[in-house]
Amino acid sequence: MESTVTAQDERYGELFDVKKEAAAHGNVADFDTNAAMNALRERGPVLPGSLRELLGVQGRNQYTIERPTFTALSFKACETAFRLNEVFTSFAYNDMSGFPNRGPIMLNRIGADHREFRATGRSMFVKPAMTNWWRPNWIDETVETLLARLERQDRADLNMDLCARLPLHVVSRGVGLQADDALVFRNHLLKSIGGDPESADQRRASGEIVERMLGDLIAERRREPREDVVSGLIAADFQSTEGLRKLHDAEVMGFAQHLLLAGGGTTWRQLGVALHALLDNYHFWEACRDDRALVADAVEESVRWNSTGPSFPRLLIEDFELDGVPIPAWSRVDVCLGAGNRDPERWDDPDRFDIFRKRQANLGFGYGPHLCFGQHVARALMTCAINGLLDRFPNMRLDPDAPLQRLTGGLEQRGMSAIPVILR
Repeated sequence: MESTVTAQDERYGELFDVKKEAAAHGNVADFDTNAAMNALRERGPVLPGSLRELLGVQGRNQYTIERPTFTALSFKACETAFRLNEVFTSFAYNDMSGFPNRGPIMLNRIGADHREFRATGRSMFVKPAMTNWWRPNWIDETVETLLARLERQDRADLNMDLCARLPLHVVSRGVGLQADDALVFRNHLLKSIGGDPESADQRRASGEIVERMLGDLIAERRREPREDVVSGLIAADFQSTEGLRKLHDAEVMGFAQHLLLAGGGTTWRQLGVALHALLDNYHFWEACRDDRALVADAVEESVRWNSTGPSFPRLLIEDFELDGVPIPAWSRVDVCLGAGNRDPERWDDPDRFDIFRKRQANLGFGYGPHLCFGQHVARALMTCAINGLLDRFPNMRLDPDAPLQRLTGGLEQRGMSAIPVILR
C-alpha cells in the first residue's frame, strides 16, 4: 500500500488539477465567484436564469433538454429546495448529457425509492462506522503513511502530497479496490463522464474499463465477501417496489461509482480549502494546535465559507413560490449554496473565515433527504489529517517564496491551486 500511496506519479497532477477538472466539464470560473454570487443574492433571493448565465460563465451546455431556469441564492431558498426533494427533485441530473448512462444511483432518486436505496449502505456510513470501521481499517493507516513521507521533506505542496492522495486511497480501498488500482480507476472514471464532445470514443472506452473493474470486483465479492463497502452492499436487503430483495449488480456498481467519484473529489478539495484557510489566518492554526477540539470547528467553518461544490441542480415538478418568487413547474433550479452559506441574514460577517463562529447548520454537505451520504467519513478524513499535521509539524507555515495560491475551478467544483508549505 505504501508504494502506491506515496509514489511520485504524474497522474496525481493530471487527476487532481481543479482547473482542468472544471475545463473537462465546460464550466471554468477562474475569478472570485464568492463576490459575484454575493452580488447576485443582493439582487434577490431567487433570480431568473441559470447560475452560469447570471455569472457570464462560458462553456458547453451540460443539458440535453432546455428548460426555464432559476437560481436560488438566499439561505432560505436553498434550504427549502434541498429539503423538499420530492418537489425540487434530483431528476435534474437525468437532463445532463451522459448522466443516464451512469446506471441506478442515489443521486437521481427521490422519495421512498431514494430512502430505501440509501438504506442499503447506511450502516457503513453512520458516525459509529466512521469511528469503528473506516478509521481503524483505512483512514489512520493512510494518514500515517502520507505524513511519514512528509517527515522526510522540508517543503511540500499539501494539495498534491496529502489532500489529493488521502481520500482517493481511503475511499478506493474502503469500496474494495486494490490500492494499485485507485489511480487507474479514477483516471477512467473521470474520462467516462467528461463533457468534451470530441472525446466520445474515449468516454466510451473508459466507461467500459470502469464497468469491467467494478464488475470483476462485484463478482469476486459475491464469491468471497470481505470487509468492504461492496461486500456490505451485496449482503444488504433492499425494500424495492418488487418487495424485499438483494441489490442487482448494476445497482451495486452505480452505488460504488457514486462513492468513488464524490469521495475522491470533494474531500480532496475541501481539505485543501480548510488547510489553506488555517495557514493563511495563522492565529487559527495556532489555536487548533493548542486546543484540538477546534479542529472540527475549523472543518465545519471551511465547509460553510468555501464549499467545494457551490451549486447543485434541481428539477421543480409543480408550481412553487420559493422565498417569495413564483416558479413554474418543470423549471430547473440551480441551488447556489455558495451564496446561501454567506447569507448575512443568517451569519454575521459571513465572508470572514472564523473558526470561533457560533456553529449552526450550513449547506456545505447539502440538506434534507440528500444530505451528503459520506459526510462523516469526509469529516474524519479532514480532522485526522489536520491533527496529524499539527502533531508532526506544529510550526508549519505557508511558503512565502511560492507563487500566490488562489481558489479556482468551476461552478460545481472549487479548490486551491496549490498549498506550498515549509514544514519546519
